[in-house]
Amino acid sequence: MAAPVQAMAALEPAAAVTSVFQPGKLPVEFHTSLISNSDADDIDAAAKVTNWLPEGLPSVLPVGVDADLSRLALAGHSRGGHTAFSLALGRATTTTTTTLNFSALIGIDPVAGTGRSSQLPPAILTYEPSSFAFASPVMVVGTGLGGDRENALFPPCAPPEVNHAEFYYECKPPCYHIVVRDYGHLDMLDDDAPKLVTCLCKQGNSCKDVMRRTVAGIMVAFLRSALGEGGGEDLKAVLGDPGLAPTTLNPVEYRLE
Repeated sequence: MAAPVQAMAALEPAAAVTSVFQPGKLPVEFHTSLISNSDADDIDAAAKVTNWLPEGLPSVLPVGVDADLSRLALAGHSRGGHTAFSLALGRATTTTTTTLNFSALIGIDPVAGTGRSSQLPPAILTYEPSSFAFASPVMVVGTGLGGDRENALFPPCAPPEVNHAEFYYECKPPCYHIVVRDYGHLDMLDDDAPKLVTCLCKQGNSCKDVMRRTVAGIMVAFLRSALGEGGGEDLKAVLGDPGLAPTTLNPVEYRLE
């Protein structure tokens, strides 16, 4: 990753963003669980991993590679987005509170339950604007088809009032919201993802690799901005000209103050 990122920093903004959307720039693998009664165990597990990093991570890194934990990012997809936001809000149990701060937070089509009255515990959505008390910048990536049913038998995988739109609504500036219009909730998964899972959600009709490159490119552009690399030019370019992405981004919105 280091070489491509450094190379992109030297490019003009539009060229740099075109580069981050190319295949191979960010290897991403998503895992999802659509059925759960609570997120507490996953939040605590994520907190334990975070607390392991200062002492545990150096032991598994190659010689000569040092981790800068002052620039730590947290991301999650679907229910994992709820996990990430919950952890950043300090909703882990008292025995597993995190000892590190997060410099950036990303929700990839986050979902907080099946509806407003049936939030996944812990219920973090308040339905009040800018109610999330995050000190770090936040990127929320949504899908245009996530709120649609695949068929009459199954509910939407990312229902209104508990999906990306509400997560963004409750973020404080600086925060960003980009929706990949023509794709569904699980369209960024690997092609070999279990069909038993992917068949439950509305899917786009276009190439899934385009979706993966789009999501990865948005993440790279945001993280480079949030973590102080490249002056944020990639992210500014995407926000100013969403057509740089390989598929339609709509809406694209943000609040800086």
